[in-house]
Amino acid sequence: MFSFFKKKPKDTPAPQESPASAGEVQSTVPAEVTPAPVPVTAPVSTATEQKSWFGLFKRDAAPAPQPEEELAQDVTSPTPASSSPPAPPPMPALAVEEENEEEGEIVPAAPIELEQKRSWMQRLKSGLSKTSSNLTTLFVGAKIDEDLYEELESALLMSDAGVEATQFILDSLKKKVKSEKLTDAEQVKTALRALLIDMLTPLQKPMVLGRHQPLVMMIAGVNGAGKTTTIGKLAKHLQAHQQSVLLAAGDTFRAAAREQLAIWGERNNISVIAQESGDPAAVAFDAVQSARARGTNVVMIDTAGRLPTQLHLMEELKKVRRVIGKGMASAPHEILLVIDGNTGQNALAQVKAFDDALGLTGLIVTKLDGTAKGGVLAAIAKTRPVPVYFIGVGEKIEDLQPFNAEEFVEALLT
Repeated sequence: MFSFFKKKPKDTPAPQESPASAGEVQSTVPAEVTPAPVPVTAPVSTATEQKSWFGLFKRDAAPAPQPEEELAQDVTSPTPASSSPPAPPPMPALAVEEENEEEGEIVPAAPIELEQKRSWMQRLKSGLSKTSSNLTTLFVGAKIDEDLYEELESALLMSDAGVEATQFILDSLKKKVKSEKLTDAEQVKTALRALLIDMLTPLQKPMVLGRHQPLVMMIAGVNGAGKTTTIGKLAKHLQAHQQSVLLAAGDTFRAAAREQLAIWGERNNISVIAQESGDPAAVAFDAVQSARARGTNVVMIDTAGRLPTQLHLMEELKKVRRVIGKGMASAPHEILLVIDGNTGQNALAQVKAFDDALGLTGLIVTKLDGTAKGGVLAAIAKTRPVPVYFIGVGEKIEDLQPFNAEEFVEALLT
């Protein structure tokens, strides 16, 4: 489950001047305030790897920064007072492997508490309970006949797995039952579990940090999918992995969108680049230039919600991407689509449209808690296998976690 994360050595780029934008740039954190230094972890070899229990990100550990470099960091994580015991972290911390330099032996750190995994699995199972209810009851005392396959077909279609994915699952299951001569309903359920894991595993991919300085993320989606809230949660995760973050309020259309992002920025002690009124592309450009000047690790650019059928707004999104590329030649490095898990097959249509327009690098599926349409991930895997970086099953920060195919299927069939 652990994944590894390549972090390349970087040369700090010289600050560049931003072109005049439509409005005056504002930041929720004044530039003259010097943030507290980022807590320094034990130095590790460049060959040593850092791990996250959830497989959140992957990278090669870099040597611990010098004090002068720490002061240049733009975002810090709160440090607990020495007089009282530290509060438990809201999410899993990095598990760092320390190298024994004398013997050349890699000594793994202590494993993270199993309670955290159990807590996440309980929330995941609870969130997917409506989707799984029809699937789990099929195999109780059932005979392996055409009636069982028909009921399974209906359950998959009701979960919005789609016709193509459903037919693929049924055909594969029938072949497996015949070739392995399965005679018990529980054996068929186990075979179905293995098929679903194989089908969804290609969607499981860790987000690689440190490839660029800064790493620029562009976040898109339709109205109401939860883009701004997801950005705030993801920023908190990034901070927990020692990444400084800058947010760009590129949603200049929706009322209070800028203020909502500013609240997340204040809550996490993160700077937010915004304009009173202006072009979203100009806001994105200014954010990239600011991050390069400050040496920020990650830039997350919010965009206004739009439907794929609103062609003029889709063209505006393409413009934002082009302008980001002018601010940094290789950017954007991640183009993420936030989709609402409750929309079912409509979410698949959104993935196709935004992928055709922008070339998506990953998905974040929100609001899976309480939905009966969790099967849409099977449809995505079969027809448009864009990696699913994160899934959300609640409003809390810890309710947004990296997608794991085995955990997801386990929650569906338990």
